[in-house]
Amino acid sequence: MKKDLEYIAKLEKAIKQKYGEEAILNPKSNWDEEKEKEYLEQLKKIDLAKRSNEEETQKVEIDGFLVSKKLINRDSNRNCPVCEKYSFSIQDDIYMLKYDCCEKCFIQYIEGREKRWLNGWRPGENKCHK
Repeated sequence: MKKDLEYIAKLEKAIKQKYGEEAILNPKSNWDEEKEKEYLEQLKKIDLAKRSNEEETQKVEIDGFLVSKKLINRDSNRNCPVCEKYSFSIQDDIYMLKYDCCEKCFIQYIEGREKRWLNGWRPGENKCHK
């Protein structure tokens, strides 16, 4: 038993020399109520973030398919307000965000005339490429 204690003392001394005093301190020696409160707050934040992530990745069954709940709640208009065509195109998404129309309407009515479009000009109903 005495040899074990001597070995532990030598080991602690070597660790202290190599890594410093903090390496051999008991973790509880620097812990107080303030640190405990801070730690519990951090745990609450982590739990909230985890729950939020779980809600975003939750799947819902629609017509036999699992669909991300995040996608169902997403409010997106896939119809072009100018020609009223429905689009699945990612390219159309770009034009919808910037010009509020599909790619075809952009080419036909806006390209080269962006200033006029941004000032509010829109084509008449009978001029669209339906």
